[in-house]
Amino acid sequence: MAPSFRPSIYAIDFGTSNSLLAAASADATCPPIPLDDAAADPTILRSVLFFDHENRFSCGARAIRDFVDHGMQGRLIRSTKKYLPDRSFSGTQIGSRTLSIEELIGRFLRTMRERADAHFGVTVERVLLGRPARFAGGPNEDRLAEERLERAAKLAGFQEVSFCPEPVAAAHDVRLDEDRASLVLIADFGGGTSDFTVVRMQGHTLDPAGVLALGGVSVAGDALDGSLMRHKISRHFGAEVTYKVPLGSNVLTMPRAIVEKLCSPADMTTLQHRDVLAFLRDVKAWSLGGEDRERMDQLLCLVEDALAFRVFEAIERTKCALSESPTATFHFSYPSVEIHEDVRRHEFETGSSRAIDTIVQSLDTTVDAAGVSFDDIDVVCCTGGTARVPRIAQALEERFGASKMRRLRSFHSVVQGLAERARQLAA
Repeated sequence: MAPSFRPSIYAIDFGTSNSLLAAASADATCPPIPLDDAAADPTILRSVLFFDHENRFSCGARAIRDFVDHGMQGRLIRSTKKYLPDRSFSGTQIGSRTLSIEELIGRFLRTMRERADAHFGVTVERVLLGRPARFAGGPNEDRLAEERLERAAKLAGFQEVSFCPEPVAAAHDVRLDEDRASLVLIADFGGGTSDFTVVRMQGHTLDPAGVLALGGVSVAGDALDGSLMRHKISRHFGAEVTYKVPLGSNVLTMPRAIVEKLCSPADMTTLQHRDVLAFLRDVKAWSLGGEDRERMDQLLCLVEDALAFRVFEAIERTKCALSESPTATFHFSYPSVEIHEDVRRHEFETGSSRAIDTIVQSLDTTVDAAGVSFDDIDVVCCTGGTARVPRIAQALEERFGASKMRRLRSFHSVVQGLAERARQLAA
């Protein structure tokens, strides 16, 4: 884009794991801009926030680096988007004050806006935000999530806020080979949600009236990571320990609620609460064998040294490796923690079957809601790394046929489609 390009509206894909920003004017769009010079792809800003002990804020790759530089002390926050529809989550303690979820996300969006303003040399106060086809929960939770996201955008300095479902945005970025009417399924597999839309397109053009159905579910890549943690890795962190309380006769196991939090990178920080840590130390003291005590040591190290982010990074690498190979090895090395666990693809697929079935069922429901059959679909466009999970890829091919499958740009298709929609709004 020429240096003279002056956008009037930003298009932001605020994701559970990654976020991107493109821009538009009434007659042009701009590709995603660099937001993070420390990232391998500068256009991708990791949706990670960090606050040090003096409440200094950073995000993206810088947040991860600052977290390490501070000896993994401070608050590293990820997956904030997940909590938008959750009424029970109003905010979190940062230093001496509580920041609401709108303030947390608003701080992140403000950083994106300020970097974009500096990049273009303008001040932009309009934004088109992507949103899932459906946030978690029912209509009330969906409405709450959008209202919170709008308030966050206004805290970031945007005066006019619009929304577009992410799979519809991805449809704007579809480039069909022939200038003819086509029935297209867009499947957007993100970190927190899996979203689907069925649209009628004329060549490269999407008419908003051509959206036949929208659907989605709050189960995606993070849930598959959690299943790998639950079924293969969590035992190294005490999930299967046995213990007896003093003067008690019953053999007890780790409470299910703690195991579930251990399997969610977003929820694991709650294990740092003083009463939970005290309980975990008691379990270590009451455990029935040397191996159990060793694994409780590893769990305490995981919690006290805030290693959740690093552990789930290693889990994600293992999951990605299993998309290319029938076996992979989970590696995690840290002082007093050394784990090497072989994982077979069929083990991962068995452990994640419930999550995958939920995703596929949502896809089927969306196609049914459009009033069409699998055979009626001309093209299937997939975006997001989870589309490469073999069992999901197989389910898509079984329904639609391999010849109909197309890969969109995994990280850029949604934001580029948002930019095209933003241009229409600006016109």
